[in-house]
Amino acid sequence: MKARLAALCRDAATPEPDHTGLSTMKTLEWQNFFAAQRALHGKVVFSVAELANAAQTTLHALNTELGRLVRRGIIHRYAHGRYGPSQGVDPEAIVAAVDPGAYITGFYALFRRHLVTQVPTEVTCFTHRRHNRKPDRITPAGKLRFICVPAGVYDKPADQVIAPPEQALCDFAWLNLRDGIEPQSLVTFRNLDTLSRRRLNKALRRYPEKVRTTVGRLTGTETRARI
Repeated sequence: MKARLAALCRDAATPEPDHTGLSTMKTLEWQNFFAAQRALHGKVVFSVAELANAAQTTLHALNTELGRLVRRGIIHRYAHGRYGPSQGVDPEAIVAAVDPGAYITGFYALFRRHLVTQVPTEVTCFTHRRHNRKPDRITPAGKLRFICVPAGVYDKPADQVIAPPEQALCDFAWLNLRDGIEPQSLVTFRNLDTLSRRRLNKALRRYPEKVRTTVGRLTGTETRARI
């Protein structure tokens, strides 16, 4: 590894080659690089060009090293040309790298907002483009499920990757009602009285009548939820 990465490794020892030919120092340098980028810039997923620039090496040489690091479990390939540490990466960072137009909503967002008691087994992501090859992605942070939704439902938050609680509830209801499932049969809701009625009613305008009625019934605001 070149000087720019080595500067991040003040406490690293002299490199010792292992049986794969990849030195322990190189592994530590990458780990320290990722740790420093997270601490300084909050960045955890990088393009190949960014990593090659950080290592001051060629794309060809970097790709060879990335392949070794991926096989060793040090680095994970999150999307085409997007890599990051294999541990400690949140779904938000992965979603932004895989599909910049996607946002996290539904069950996972409700869980993060403490509005359901159950723990989700996947991260629901709404997007405006189709993921024909891999709508589901298995990552160290869990399974990401990308769903292309109608333009009337799609509404990416301006300043965050996770939908606000009111929108997440509407999306959860819409998605399950679309599949013929009553939302309350899947989870136990809590703290719905903390939702903003103004933001909820504003969000509900984008959804079909059945969603408005269901959400109104769940929150005890059925009459006001009707538009």
